[in-house]
Amino acid sequence: MKRIAILASGSGTNAENLIRFFRTHPAGSVKIVLTNKPGAGVIKRSESLNVETVVFGREQFYGSEEITDLLLEREIDLLVLAGFLWLVPPGLLLAFSGRVINIHPALLPRYGGKGMYGSNVHKAVVASGDTESGITIHHVNQDYDEGSIIFQARCEVMAGDSPESLAAKIHELEYEHFPRVVEDLLDKL
Repeated sequence: MKRIAILASGSGTNAENLIRFFRTHPAGSVKIVLTNKPGAGVIKRSESLNVETVVFGREQFYGSEEITDLLLEREIDLLVLAGFLWLVPPGLLLAFSGRVINIHPALLPRYGGKGMYGSNVHKAVVASGDTESGITIHHVNQDYDEGSIIFQARCEVMAGDSPESLAAKIHELEYEHFPRVVEDLLDKL
């Protein structure tokens, strides 16, 4: 069975979805959730599901190998970013080469990069007049949202959509597809 770690900075709905999906799955299970935000909702979600949760700071992440060492000690096979807002340091990317993925709430390469997360993305899509949006699951590299694309799913952006209504459509795509894409990746490890 493969071991999954999740990095998250926010409410943790995608983390919870992954934890629940892999709770009794033979391919893998979520062993640890890490967050850089002491008050993040993901903490309560993961703890309520009895998953080890670690809160860390900038120095631990960028100024030492503490997080990389922790993940290696836990024998993590796949590192999944689910609403994690910091760039992943080179040492961590090297230690988990080809085994770090992220989900982005838009169709990359559009609406990616620093500052393009959550409602910022949905506001930009609606303001642009684009007729479709979606999700992108991609490998993580040293730049925001520029790793190779693994999977995309699309939804229609209607004339009356608000950033909030678009976000609801995007969340549906995330919940439906993210666990299955992770499952496929685990099968290939």
